[in-house]
Amino acid sequence: MPTIPTLKEALQKIEHYCAYQERCHDEVISKLKSLKLNSNEIDEIIVHLIEHNFLNETRFACSFARGKHRIKFWGKIRIINELKFRNISQYNINLGLAEITPEEYATTFDTLAQRNWDSIRESNIQKKRKKCSDFLLRKGFESNLVYEKIKELEQF
Repeated sequence: MPTIPTLKEALQKIEHYCAYQERCHDEVISKLKSLKLNSNEIDEIIVHLIEHNFLNETRFACSFARGKHRIKFWGKIRIINELKFRNISQYNINLGLAEITPEEYATTFDTLAQRNWDSIRESNIQKKRKKCSDFLLRKGFESNLVYEKIKELEQF
């Protein structure tokens, strides 16, 4: 039977968990619950983590937005939805999105759209258009950008 860690052991464990990678409050709380801690202990640890700068939702939102855009090439809509899912405030979501410059966003979008368009081996232009636009919408790019880009790609 797994032993319930003491408050000190749980604190060390969760400090390491937060130091390894940026975490949001929800991730930390569910990790603490998995360690079988009661709500008073969880609250005490959360306060400690915030006071000692292990837990910072603004930093998490900025890091999340930058990383998902640069590494996974997500658009703003998907980033916003994922941050909302993690109960991040609108203020922090806006700060996170500010980490992505409009130039970087446009470059990523253009590169991704061109690469996907070129990779689709479909003779039916309707199906090719649908596949490419579905891909870009799934990535979280704005529909007006997607449809304009598809029209542009069709010209070549």
